[in-house]
Amino acid sequence: MIKVLINGEKCKGCGLCIQVCPKKILRFSDNINSMGYSIIMCTDQDACILCKSCALVCPDVVFTLQKQDSGGK
Repeated sequence: MIKVLINGEKCKGCGLCIQVCPKKILRFSDNINSMGYSIIMCTDQDACILCKSCALVCPDVVFTLQKQDSGGK
């Protein structure tokens, strides 16, 4: 399972990540951060292929991408 973490307080809502996401799973949320910007959200964590396009294009470094272990060893 892959997890996309977004630091909404650092997001300035430029939308570059939305444009480059090959799976089209990023969109603006209805939430506004303390700077007054609409922040990005991931709409389908399971669809993320961990391509890192969002993290690479983000000028504000708001993305942390983590591959989650299933728990079994």
